[in-house]
Amino acid sequence: MGIFPGFGGLINHNTQEPPKAENVKSKSRSEIKNTDHEERNEMKEQLKLWRHAEKKEQWEDVPAKVKVETEDGLCHVDMVFTLGLPPQAAYDVLTNPDNQSYSRIINQRHELLDNVSRNVLTDNGSSQTVEAEKAVAWKFLSWSGTIPISLDFVENRKNLSAVYMKRKMMFMKSFEGSWKVEPIYVDSKRLCKQMKPKSREEYHKCSGGQGKIASKVKMNQTFQPSFPFNLPPLSWYIRDITIKITKALIQDLQDMGAKLRGV
Repeated sequence: MGIFPGFGGLINHNTQEPPKAENVKSKSRSEIKNTDHEERNEMKEQLKLWRHAEKKEQWEDVPAKVKVETEDGLCHVDMVFTLGLPPQAAYDVLTNPDNQSYSRIINQRHELLDNVSRNVLTDNGSSQTVEAEKAVAWKFLSWSGTIPISLDFVENRKNLSAVYMKRKMMFMKSFEGSWKVEPIYVDSKRLCKQMKPKSREEYHKCSGGQGKIASKVKMNQTFQPSFPFNLPPLSWYIRDITIKITKALIQDLQDMGAKLRGV
């Protein structure tokens, strides 16, 4: 069970680290459990602070900043956005371990992104590899439907990051990306005076444990349509609709964050 009713949240504490990234033998199972327990308690306290603060003044997430570049048929999209949730909670919303639905309904028929299934392939206590089946809703004039997508993820809870790439996707020759969650010490100016905290420990100390932590998410995505959709004007349409859907999904994630804060 997760902390968030009806949604994942600090749900999966058994995660898989890529074999070359870390020697997982350096930590015992008991040490990992203790770390997870501490993270869970910290997140609970943070969520209490957020929900209390929302009663006085509601947090507003800034719309995503999006930069798009196209080179040799590849479209590169860099995105930065905020979530009014502590980093561990933001990570759980992004990975969605319970495979919950969160996106808007299109044409009163389909969700913009339907999370069909999620299968954990490997797990070693620090990160995990996951195969996810999804479906993206589409509409063109009077026609509508869904496009099935199969993606592989490597989710790293230690670094609060993930990388992903397509296993199977219609219209796309390539589709891959990554994201990483970073902390925002929201109340540092108000509670820490002249000090600029560089870690959660410093922030907790200077704020007396009363400082909220939000999340900055840095995401990049690269894709290339397959033939003949890589030729103009079809390539322009595929590029624009892919970016439009991604921005809409980010907005849906921010709306989910607001609900979890009790807005």
